[in-house]
Amino acid sequence: MSYNNLIYTIKDRVNTISINRPKKLNALNIETFSEIDHAVKSSVSNPEVRLIVITGVGDKAFVAGADIKEFVKFTMEEGFQLSESGHKILTETIENCPKPIIAAINGYALGGGLELALACHLRVASENSKMGLPEVSLGVIPGYGGTQRLPQLIGKGRALDMIMTGKMINADQALDYGLINYKTTADQLMSFTDDLAKKILLNSSNAIKHSIKSINAYDKSGVDGFKVEMNEFGKCFQTNDFVKGTTAFLNKTKPDFN
Repeated sequence: MSYNNLIYTIKDRVNTISINRPKKLNALNIETFSEIDHAVKSSVSNPEVRLIVITGVGDKAFVAGADIKEFVKFTMEEGFQLSESGHKILTETIENCPKPIIAAINGYALGGGLELALACHLRVASENSKMGLPEVSLGVIPGYGGTQRLPQLIGKGRALDMIMTGKMINADQALDYGLINYKTTADQLMSFTDDLAKKILLNSSNAIKHSIKSINAYDKSGVDGFKVEMNEFGKCFQTNDFVKGTTAFLNKTKPDFN
């Protein structure tokens, strides 16, 4: 499938999905959101892809928020539906994706853009990045999971501070908060992300899939995360990857999970 707002490339088992609306600072409109949903699902079903990277085109923005023109006249019911649709994509497609997703943040990650990055499994940011949830300045709140994922990552107090003030933080602060996993220079962002992807790809994709499911069960209401871990742990046994990994360990060699 061709996309109007994405650049979709696959190389060395990695699918890089680049949001391609640089004149709009890669603002997240409904069509782009839908295309991201389709592109990630396509990667999941493609056996040639083992890892996904999401980034933005240009050197100014990852995603500088939602496209406000699309919802400025929405009713309460339409606002709920917009949030519900966004939650479904970010939770079911991104956060629960069985293949690891890295957000390569190359500039502004604001509003829905930061919420997209928060739903990814890992976040790498360039040193010129700015991150924030400024929705209160528009008379609304984060609607794509920001009020839930941000405090899980950085704590309730810091999340309240960021959301209530609407302030932006830089990459150093984001790293200190635990909002991002790594910080790098702008020119090294994609090469660093590529090296990180290669390290992940050395390991069992099957084990990573079960790890994601187990970790996502953490602190979920009504879900026993320990029980989920036990079940996912058991599912790893007698798989080809388990045989490869344990055999290589006993033979003091490196496993080949490709």
